[in-house]
Amino acid sequence: MTASSASDSSPAPKRKGPIEDLKDTLAALKAVKPGFWTCLLVFMLDGAAYFGVLNILTLHLSKAIGLDDARAGQFVAIFLTGAVTILAAVFGFLVDRWGVKKTMIITIAVALAGRSLLALAPSLPFAAPISAVALLMMAFAAGLLQSAVYGGVKLATDERSASVGFSLVYAMMNAGVILESMVSSPVRAAYGTTGVMWMCAAITLTYLVLALRFPDSTGGPVAPGADAKEPLMTRIKGMLDARFLFFIFVLLGVRTLFAHQWLTMPHYVTRAYPAEVGEKFEWINALNPLIIVIGTPLVAAFTRHVHVVTMMLLGTLVSASATFLLVPGPNLTALLLYVTIFSIGEALWSSRFYEYVADLAPPDKVGIYMGWASIPWFLAKTTTGMYSGVMLKAYCPEGGPFDTGTMWLIYAVIGMTSPVGLLLAMKWLKAGVHHKPAAA
Repeated sequence: MTASSASDSSPAPKRKGPIEDLKDTLAALKAVKPGFWTCLLVFMLDGAAYFGVLNILTLHLSKAIGLDDARAGQFVAIFLTGAVTILAAVFGFLVDRWGVKKTMIITIAVALAGRSLLALAPSLPFAAPISAVALLMMAFAAGLLQSAVYGGVKLATDERSASVGFSLVYAMMNAGVILESMVSSPVRAAYGTTGVMWMCAAITLTYLVLALRFPDSTGGPVAPGADAKEPLMTRIKGMLDARFLFFIFVLLGVRTLFAHQWLTMPHYVTRAYPAEVGEKFEWINALNPLIIVIGTPLVAAFTRHVHVVTMMLLGTLVSASATFLLVPGPNLTALLLYVTIFSIGEALWSSRFYEYVADLAPPDKVGIYMGWASIPWFLAKTTTGMYSGVMLKAYCPEGGPFDTGTMWLIYAVIGMTSPVGLLLAMKWLKAGVHHKPAAA
């Protein structure tokens, strides 16, 4: 018998089941570097502070600063959610130059100053321009901090622990949102939206102290020897791959639905539903991060052999199709079901996107790749903010009459362009993304 025939007759290695995969992956977390746990705690508290502001920001700008619906939505889109992405793209190289620890300390200090200024703005002259400056400071901090945290996770994990490591950090960020949301409603009832802003500033001070204690062993540059002075255009050329660009931009449609969670939902729930429901808006909103906290790490562990494009298609389809539940009109059961299904879709694909980008990036370009991969976020958040207030005025104005079904139908159709685009380009995308094929 020849060596080749002996080899051919050998039984194929038995593939492990999902439970064994989960056990192996969780066991791998024991070997992560200490910096991973600092990244996890910092991102959890940053999620509480950032989304604590964002979830009620349109309400704060309307009630405390005096902007109308259209201007409030545009303020959020231009000076915060849109600016986060564009500033991350422009200044992402600083993460590679400064390293994880220095970036964390600088950006959290800037976020603390911005949130404090936003809380002070209603009592100051020129409250609207001051609020814009505060939001820009928060945007700069948020964009770079995310890149630093994911860069730190990449440094602190290995091939076995990376998938669950990225998903666990993403999940714990949502855990912070849950905790803040539970407290936000009573604080808002007692001290108004300004009280919530001060609470988020206090949370920021807490994780600034944590960042100061980030271990120096993993606090250096994201990649030792990285050429931080490499021209920006040279860095960009490496990312002008047709598949990569299509992959990130095809998600634009479903990302607009994420933007509506803070641009449209606060006014929709507080206006179209009974007062007792509107007063508990933050609690309803907390269903999303609760599902993400539980679902994202489990999904990552059970589906780590499934192709990333397959997960993107499935997740975006679930999230976008859930929006059709709101078309018949305001109904509390439908609203809760929508939030639940939408969140399940998010758990299926969101953390895998960041893992893919970090894995694709050369070691010395993690920061700038993270920034440029978020450009569709910039487009989604900015363009959505340009029309969300106008749509609210037309279909869900203060005091009525309401035609919210038409509004959500339009948004659902926009969201469905993402899974349809992924489906049409599935073979082409899979041919260029070097991830493991789906398990049998």
